[in-house]
Amino acid sequence: MTTKTPERAKPTLATVARQAGVSAPTVSKVVNGRDDVAPETRARILAALEQAGYRSPVQRRAAAEGGTVVEVVIDVLDSAYTIQVLNGILQFAAGADVEILVSVTGQSTPGRQTPERRAQRMLEEGRAGMIVVTSAFSEAQLHAFRRRQIPVVVIDPLNPPSADVVSVGATNWAGGKAATEHLMGLGHRRIAYIGGIEGAECNQARLHGYMAALMAAGVAVDPEYIVSGGRFRTESGVHGFKELLKLDPLPTAIFAGSDAIALGVLSEARRHGIRVPEDISLIGFDGTNQGEQSVPSLSSVAQPLEEMGRAALRSLLRQARGEVLDSHRVELATHVIVRESTAPPAS
Repeated sequence: MTTKTPERAKPTLATVARQAGVSAPTVSKVVNGRDDVAPETRARILAALEQAGYRSPVQRRAAAEGGTVVEVVIDVLDSAYTIQVLNGILQFAAGADVEILVSVTGQSTPGRQTPERRAQRMLEEGRAGMIVVTSAFSEAQLHAFRRRQIPVVVIDPLNPPSADVVSVGATNWAGGKAATEHLMGLGHRRIAYIGGIEGAECNQARLHGYMAALMAAGVAVDPEYIVSGGRFRTESGVHGFKELLKLDPLPTAIFAGSDAIALGVLSEARRHGIRVPEDISLIGFDGTNQGEQSVPSLSSVAQPLEEMGRAALRSLLRQARGEVLDSHRVELATHVIVRESTAPPAS
């Protein structure tokens, strides 16, 4: 005769309160994101909630209704980078029966999208969590979501988030090194770098990979060949190339910190009658479809953008189910795609 194992009772506020050594109303305050709980007590309650696998009534109701909704917050929708990441999220969502709600920063109603209000709204509507794509992640926003136990995953953050926030990115340092090694393999030694946001973690990693490749080959790093574009946009490439044109001697090759920057370089070079790659070689970073369609087609360090989107949603859903992740940081490998914009330097 087979004995059926009894189902584990669903944790309640009372059971969590007993485990944390506090009252049920105090646990309720933490669950609902209230501020009037001491930090040490809050940390103890959050640990007990996680261990018990507690889900709020709203979250349980949403799960019972069969609807899993994830909010994706992006900076802009006109970026090839963002579109490819979003494609990966949507592909995984279709197979996992997850609904994706996309919101664009800057398009929210003023005064209604503070971190506290956004987090509380997501909690009340029973959403599974939020994915932030290439957006500066404020500590205030992080704190608001942490207090309510709402999972958040950040894709390629501009600023490194706290250690307990899950983030997904690519091997930026290795990619920057590989791009520079590709140019040196063609015979280039005067190689410039045009970056995006100067303080962004991904930009710094790509820059340091570039510098490491030069130094490993015994090539001195010339500070004049390092230009900050200010953003990962085409206008940064235009500005950066104009700055490099003031130098003597000119670089024979440019490593651009993104494909968008590289496309700006390409357009400005054409305006000055400088041919790519005959007069100057150019390699970007991202591996977007825009670079593949440019004339000449753009050599680039390809990030697995769609896989980054899939990995982000996969990690978020695991958190929503109460699973413990092996790592809070996922880095996917990059690789160099050689196209028409790189060639040996002119004799």
